Amino acid sequence: MILFVFLAIGVVAYLWWKRTHTTLTRDCRWRQDKPAGDWHCVACGARTVPPEGQSPRNCLRSARAG
Repeated sequence: MILFVFLAIGVVAYLWWKRTHTTLTRDCRWRQDKPAGDWHCVACGARTVPPEGQSPRNCLRSARAG
């Protein structure tokens, strides 16, 4: 019984971690423009400026430019 509880907690923890660290960015390919300091997606054309020292993690297809 105790093993089942630990297994269930482990599965829930893994699923929570996977949910918080992966988003719908499978189709997005982010590239950083060094002079401008912003990021752009070569797949959909979205542009963003994430917090300092981080790269974009979310798909921004609905917010794409032009």
